[in-house]
Amino acid sequence: MANRETPAGAPPAAPTTGDQRRQRTFTWDDPSAIVAAAAGRSGVEVFAAMRDGTIPLPPIAQTLDFDSFAIDEGGATFQLTPQEFHYNPLGTVHGGVLATLLDTACGCAVHSMLPAGVFYTSLDLSLKFLRPVTIGTGPVTAQAGVVHLGRRTALAEGRITDAAGKVYATASSSCLIMRPE
Repeated sequence: MANRETPAGAPPAAPTTGDQRRQRTFTWDDPSAIVAAAAGRSGVEVFAAMRDGTIPLPPIAQTLDFDSFAIDEGGATFQLTPQEFHYNPLGTVHGGVLATLLDTACGCAVHSMLPAGVFYTSLDLSLKFLRPVTIGTGPVTAQAGVVHLGRRTALAEGRITDAAGKVYATASSSCLIMRPE
């Protein structure tokens, strides 16, 4: 975002709150190498290889700093600890972070049921944000399960909860199943 009072090419103005600027550095693996390593494996086999470190995690896991994941056939669980870099201007975790967490859980739940050579893509994601998530919320868990798996489409539902089981967001996701012809 450009600051209208900052001349073009000038560094951004220092924060006015007196706080120190923060910096975050992270690394990720080449996503094309991840795709190649996953070739010929079922969804469950891909996730088992990721869990065991045989296949690296996708870049989004490092970008958003997912804590952990667990995937079995038809279900997926991802955990995230809210951090400052997840925040929006209102001082809460950005809805897009929560949407990505739920999209990941729903999509991986569907992927876990697919045989080798069959893929999916999200068609839609419908979310309901029920309460704000902050650093004070502590770790949150996105858990999703497949409701329907057809030849061409799948439906998964998920929710984000805190350690006490309080629900912060819910989602339903339709996925297109792409089978070889």
